[in-house]
Amino acid sequence: MAAARPLAIIAGVGPGTGASIARRFAKAYSVVVLARNPSNYDGVVHEINSSGGQATGFSADLSDPQGVKSTFEQITKQYSGAPLAAAVFNVGGGFVRKPFLELTAEEFSSGFEAQGKGAFNFAKEALPLLLQAKDLQYPPTLIFTGATASVKGSANFSTFAAGKFALRALAQSLAREFGPKGVHVSHVIVDGVIDIPRTKAWTFEHEDAKLDPEAIAESYWHLHTQPRTTFGFELDLRPYVERW
Repeated sequence: MAAARPLAIIAGVGPGTGASIARRFAKAYSVVVLARNPSNYDGVVHEINSSGGQATGFSADLSDPQGVKSTFEQITKQYSGAPLAAAVFNVGGGFVRKPFLELTAEEFSSGFEAQGKGAFNFAKEALPLLLQAKDLQYPPTLIFTGATASVKGSANFSTFAAGKFALRALAQSLAREFGPKGVHVSHVIVDGVIDIPRTKAWTFEHEDAKLDPEAIAESYWHLHTQPRTTFGFELDLRPYVERW
């Protein structure tokens, strides 16, 4: 009996970066995509399946631990026997741009709920499966999507920065704990405007001043394929004209 095809789980899939990551990993694996709203992932699921790949979408609120647990139970039941090769946390929630003195407590908490707590819930369910994965071509991998705010708390972005700082700290701790156990944990700083449908109309002095989501996806795949002798924890991605 042939072994089950390995699986990749991509959380935070919309029409931009998440979809590009899903398409890239679908070239090698069955793919499960997660988002709160099915309309965010329906298009890429249909695209992958129509082109000969295998993809399934699940609606999930990653800030809800019981909901995440239930979703992973459904995934493991549907893909019984399939090893989890890669898990990607690409959630973009908690983005609030507002002067600090105008923030409500709920708005400030939204950054941690989406990024810190969401990443915790996702990793809590994904890591046991990554640890169990056997006979994979590449090391089992957990990747977190960060941002400029992961390392720089800019004015009016205290909510988002607090959440992204928490996510980066979690990623560092997990990399140090699970790297020696064979799981490659990485954090990617995406610094700049990404060329997605929402930003198509945005113009800059240079026409190639936006990050290409397909190129971002290739960088994620590169991290996944790194051997155990050469694990990279953090990768910075930005357009050549981006100031930093």
